[in-house]
Amino acid sequence: MAQSLSKILLHIVFSTKNRKNLISPEIMSDLHAYIAGICRKYNSSAYRVGGVENHIHIACSLPRTLTVSKLLEEIKISSYKWVKLQNPKYSQFAWQAGYGVFSLGQSQLEILIHYIDNQKEHHRVKSYQEEVLEFLKKYELDYDEKYLWE
Repeated sequence: MAQSLSKILLHIVFSTKNRKNLISPEIMSDLHAYIAGICRKYNSSAYRVGGVENHIHIACSLPRTLTVSKLLEEIKISSYKWVKLQNPKYSQFAWQAGYGVFSLGQSQLEILIHYIDNQKEHHRVKSYQEEVLEFLKKYELDYDEKYLWE
């Protein structure tokens, strides 16, 4: 093949530091839009960004020119700075150090978008920690729980 082509779809999830409710409703939709813009800046298609007060979900593509860690570094650093500029009351805002990234196929994308769109309802009955543990089990990832929650 003379041309380099790829389509790698990702489900990214990360929380605020110590899972504190630091994403207020007044900035939530703008933050989601800002994160989608960061993805686009790095040639990642942002299919959906959403979440609740203490964490973010992103359905996006991984550009063939970036590593997962570089994309996440750009998303987290840029959005952290943006939040801090919104209002002095966000002076304590921070993201957790780690993140979860899971691969998916094209046929799973609409399901993930629906899942992200329904985060508020989902988290009425399930905590962020329960959600992450389900993902780790579903994707059969080995982990040490003492390092999972900072």
